Amino acid sequence: MTRRLAAALAVTASLLLGGCGADYGVDQNGQVVAAKQLDRQWVVVNYWAEWCGPCRTEIPELNAFAKQMQGQGVKVVGVNFDGLRGEELKKASETLGIDFTVLADDPAERFELPQNEALPVTYIIDDKGKVREQLVGEQTAAGLAAKVSALKGA
Repeated sequence: MTRRLAAALAVTASLLLGGCGADYGVDQNGQVVAAKQLDRQWVVVNYWAEWCGPCRTEIPELNAFAKQMQGQGVKVVGVNFDGLRGEELKKASETLGIDFTVLADDPAERFELPQNEALPVTYIIDDKGKVREQLVGEQTAAGLAAKVSALKGA
């Protein structure tokens, strides 16, 4: 009886732990974005499109912010507003010079992001997966750093 109980507990635990943190799909290079890369981190999600002028201006700032935040528990991910996937997504990301991860699958449902039709739009999500801020319009690396710092301190 004890062996069966231990086996049942082991199966239950693995199912529960496996349910936590499903992967985020693939990035612009076709690489799997594992849950461990983003879960329990602050995540800055930016929606962009090739045709969006302010998005193009903002990308270098997001690249700088992503680099600045390395090793600090903050990750930057992009999402193409037009739902590009595969080679199209890779090409668009390269054209805009995006250095951070671009998710092929929109994480809006996962993070319960409010719908927004304006671009660019950026969401700051805390390490528990809760949306803390919705920022419409161009962002700067300094502005994002200040926002995240203030939210972490709150």
